[in-house]
Amino acid sequence: MTYLIPVIILGGCGILAGVLLTVAAKLFYVEVDERVDKISGVLPQANCGSCGYAGCADYADAIVNKGAPTNLCRPGGSDAAAKIAQILGTEAQSVEPMTAVVHCNGNCNAAKKSFDFDGVQSCKAVKRFYGGDGLCKYGCIGLGDCAAVCERDAISIVDGVARVDPSKCGACGECASVCPSQIISIKPRKKRVDVLCSSADNGKVTKMNCSNGCIGCKICEKKCPSGAIKVENFHASINYDLCTGCGECMKACPVKVIHSCEE
Repeated sequence: MTYLIPVIILGGCGILAGVLLTVAAKLFYVEVDERVDKISGVLPQANCGSCGYAGCADYADAIVNKGAPTNLCRPGGSDAAAKIAQILGTEAQSVEPMTAVVHCNGNCNAAKKSFDFDGVQSCKAVKRFYGGDGLCKYGCIGLGDCAAVCERDAISIVDGVARVDPSKCGACGECASVCPSQIISIKPRKKRVDVLCSSADNGKVTKMNCSNGCIGCKICEKKCPSGAIKVENFHASINYDLCTGCGECMKACPVKVIHSCEE
């Protein structure tokens, strides 16, 4: 009898707790639209944040409950957008193909080193020492931090510089987020030429540090028929809303720092 009373009390407390939890579950139950799970299921689960949301599940919820556009998933592309539209019963929205671009052409034959680094072989580690091991502090360090995070194997290190294969790239932006030199951007894939240099030094200094660097001569700016390319702070940049991909700037560049998408 001595042990029976505590057992009864404990059992009663357990039953009461179970009843309260059941009631609370009923009172605070939030109905979840099944379309959220379906849309999340067709997304690539990269959780890269390129859509502007915390992850694929958050984006799926935003589509169903907040009216977010259905074409924001870069890794999923047109295929994901079409499947989302089918789930919602709406017309599929177009997705412009995008790709990562490494704005550096300072390969082993062009860029000069300021010291040999024998520590941890990562771009982030090298960047902590004097801004990098190259005389140009704006260039690609070339140890592959970007390639290591690319799940599509779209980035490789070629002659000391990271290069992106646009046909494999999902434009998730993971490579751009880990690049300590911040020289990777996400750009439209079609009708595109790119300035493969990020130097902000004047032409003389740039030429001393890297023979492939932009010298800010403005020849490309003068040759562009659509006014898409401008030179500011000794550096050429392209307005992709105006660029037609004609390639006139690429042909005119004396240091061949402007390349086409296909290259």
